[in-house]
Order: sequence, then C-alpha cells, then structure tokens
Amino acid sequence: MAAATMAISGISSRMLAISQPLVTLRPVSYSSSHRLLCHRHLSSSRLLLRNKHRVQATILKEDEEKVVVEESFKAETFTGKEPLGEESNTSSSSTSAFESWIIKLEQGVNVFLTDSVIKILDTLYRDRTYARFFVLETIARVPYFAFMSVLHMYETFGWWRRADYLKVHFAESWNEMHHLLIMEELGGNSWWFDRFLAQHIATFYYFMTVFLYIISPRMAYHFSECVESHAFETYDKFLKASGEELKNMPAPDIAVKYYTGSDLYLFDEFQTSRAPNTRRPVIENLYDVFVNIRDDEAEHCKTMKACQTLGSLRSPHSIIEDDAEEESGCVVPEAAHCEGIVDCIKKSITS
Repeated sequence: MAAATMAISGISSRMLAISQPLVTLRPVSYSSSHRLLCHRHLSSSRLLLRNKHRVQATILKEDEEKVVVEESFKAETFTGKEPLGEESNTSSSSTSAFESWIIKLEQGVNVFLTDSVIKILDTLYRDRTYARFFVLETIARVPYFAFMSVLHMYETFGWWRRADYLKVHFAESWNEMHHLLIMEELGGNSWWFDRFLAQHIATFYYFMTVFLYIISPRMAYHFSECVESHAFETYDKFLKASGEELKNMPAPDIAVKYYTGSDLYLFDEFQTSRAPNTRRPVIENLYDVFVNIRDDEAEHCKTMKACQTLGSLRSPHSIIEDDAEEESGCVVPEAAHCEGIVDCIKKSITS
C-alpha cells in the first residue's frame, strides 16, 4: 500500500504539462457553439451531465519540462449518483474509504507498470527518436482493440448495449493507426528488432488489457491514460527540442491526407471533449504534424479520464443527434450497462 501511495504521489511530478507557446487545449462547450444544428443551443440534460465529468487539459508553462497528469478519478463521481448528502456520507463512509483504497491501489499498480516500460524505452531508444515513436504508437493503439473485444463479448451475452463506447474506441484506434503509419513513413520501423519488440509488447499488452478490462474497466482506462500521458510528454519534449528543424522538413503524405482530408468524421469522433468540426489542422511541414499528434494524445488522455466514470462517455456526434431527438420528442431510452464481468453477471441474474 505504501508503494502504491508513493507511486500515485510521484505521477503528479512527471506527467502532463502543456506549454503556452504551443496549442492550449480547453474543453469546448456544446451549449456555446452556434454553428451546430442551425445555431441551436445544445442544452440537454445529457450534455449537462457530460460537462460535469469533462476532463480539463492542463495548461503548459514554458519553463516546465515535465508533464503533470491531473488526478484521474474521484470515488464519488459515478454517473447516475448524485453527490452524497450528509446522511449518506455517514451510512456509507466505510464503503467509500474501501473504494478509495482500491482506486489508489489500482492507480499505484498502473503507475508502477508504466514507469517500468518507460525506463526500458529510455534505455533502448535514448538517441533513436522515430524508432521510439514507432514502438509507442504500436503499443498505444492496443487498448482500444482490447476494449472493443470485451464490449463485443458483453453484447453477445446481452450485458452491454452502449454503442457510443464502440464508436469512440474504434475512432481512437483509427487515429493511433495513422500515427503509426506516419512513423513508418518516417522510417521508424526500419530495423527488425524494433518491429519484433513492438509487436511482442503489443501482444502481451493486449491480453493484459483484456484481463484488466474484464475485472475493472476503471483500472484499464486509467492505465491507458498513463500510456497516453507519456506519449503526450514524449512528443511535447521532442517539439521543444527539435521544433526549428522540423519546420524545415516536409510533412509525410499520409499525415496530410489524414488531417486535411474531406472525410474527418472519425477524426472528430475520438475527441469527446470537443464539438465536431471545431478542430481542423493545417499541415504545412513536419512540425505541424507532430503538433497535431501531440494534441491527439492530449485528447486521448481526456477521453480515457472521462471513461473512468461509468457511463459518462458519449460520442460527440451522438450528443448532437440526441439533442435533436429530444427537441422532436423522439428519445430512444438507453439500455442497461454494467461495469466489469462481476457486475454484468450479477445484473444478468437479478434482472
């Protein structure tokens, strides 16, 4: 327990700070966007609930070298539960204390595992930047495959009926796949050892994530948040160190096609804190490419943090559609969902 507590306290000095000269990420309120739905305000109760749990990006300071990840989870913020009153606090204090202990333990294990992998990568790829990025991107897309695999299994058994999770996780994997294609075009996969290492780590990571997601989705999402936070930190440091050089280098064709193509539905889909069509990158050189990859990782962090509150994840496009349905009086009720296999089995027996 002491090790877990020390690991949690250590994360605040290492992960997620975003600097002022670079792009500052702030959550976009759908209710303030006049360009959506013919200038309609999106003011549904679903949106208000989602705004309550929205993750806020950290602001980068120029003199800070390391990125700090804000605390990822609060025990009292499960979707569907109102803040506990005085009477509830008294009756459930022991449960809340135990839950908080479990959360700290989960996060401590995640931070320890992430730190271990980072030390290995630091040793092997200290002076081989693109090869390191190739390994990172091969690993980073794996959790979304694992999440979708388990969710499909739950759907098969009739335990889960939330399409938004599948849509968003697929869009996240699509985004990470294009990061990987960019690194391959830059030569990051040219040595067989890098491909061998990345593929074998990814295979182990897949089965580990499936196991974690079955037991505790909250822990699996937090682990993925740690990985994405490290990716953000890595790209941010690279931009600070090599920014001027990158501005004189051409952008890979695959990056131009992905970020400036005509069909950006999936690009909007994984950015759950933004309204669709509010982020449209301009790619003129390799610096612009890495700025957008870094910003993508920040969006993944925010989505993974939101996922740690059960049922809070919504597709940006679904929010717009649901608001339109509410105004027309045609609202499709949400089906039941569960958290982890133990909860799913319990609900299937009792329902």
